[in-house]
Amino acid sequence: MDFKDYYGTLGVAKTATEREIKQAYRKLARKYHPDVNPGNKSAEAKFKEINEANEVLGDPAKRQKYDELGANWRMYEQAGAAGGPGGGPQGGAWNVNFGGGPGGQRGGFRTMSEEEMRGMFGDADPFSDFFHAFFGGSTGEETGRRGRGGRARGSREGRDIEHEIVLGLEDAYHGAMRRLSLKHDGQARTVDVRIPAGVGDGSRVKIAGEGELGAGGARSGDLYLRIHLAPHPSFERKGRDLYTHVAVPLTTAVLGGEAEVMTLGGKPLRLKIPMATQHAQVFRLKGHGMPAVGKPDDHGDLYATVDVELPRALSQEQRAHFEALQKLETRV
Repeated sequence: MDFKDYYGTLGVAKTATEREIKQAYRKLARKYHPDVNPGNKSAEAKFKEINEANEVLGDPAKRQKYDELGANWRMYEQAGAAGGPGGGPQGGAWNVNFGGGPGGQRGGFRTMSEEEMRGMFGDADPFSDFFHAFFGGSTGEETGRRGRGGRARGSREGRDIEHEIVLGLEDAYHGAMRRLSLKHDGQARTVDVRIPAGVGDGSRVKIAGEGELGAGGARSGDLYLRIHLAPHPSFERKGRDLYTHVAVPLTTAVLGGEAEVMTLGGKPLRLKIPMATQHAQVFRLKGHGMPAVGKPDDHGDLYATVDVELPRALSQEQRAHFEALQKLETRV
């Protein structure tokens, strides 16, 4: 049983980051996938090798164990480092990249069941003897009773579910509770979910274990909420900053004064208007924007654009004052 150079299989250095390992795996998986290379036994074997390498290097615990083996790998084998018979890697499920997307995918990888692996590779064990020796493998008796994946036959992990939800900007600001009615594979149920404050349009909220139910005692999938923010009549959101308009009378804009600005949180603010403030001038109100997710005290800013209000009608006295002002302007 030869030592497997998983870093060499993926073409990365031993110091590679998790991101670099994932990128290398995705590139190779696309290149050698059996669907891209039908009937190519060499590509099929390479595909199994890179998946085995990713199964170890993509898991921090397995990677640490693998890095500690070094040249002493046979001593680990003889000492029973594999920990005896039991479940195979990920209980017979492989995480294979198919370009990302919802529904049974985690981080751009789709979970392949044992049945799918057998359909792809037949009865051949997709893992090497070296993998089974150090990261867990089924004995012949266990394989017959439980299947190569280490779980009882008929078990299957539940798939992830993605559900879209429309949220008002106030709810995104404060956070909200929602009771959702979900129907999946003919099963209807209700789920109470908490949406954290600060979520943005297009963001995903994960509710663990609320996806498709697993079969045969396997774990359930997760529920992902895709957030869509409804337009607000008074505020526009850009990142964590909010934008609004404030009406200012002509006299206040000319002579200076104060104007009231309502925040999304419902608290009114007094905005100081300097003398000769121009129409469309923007004022920044620091710390009155959207909160950061998980950081309720960390807010963006609120930007208020001045809308100078011109009179729609003039009394005789007002007209006289404006005419006097006009005469002063012509003298300058």
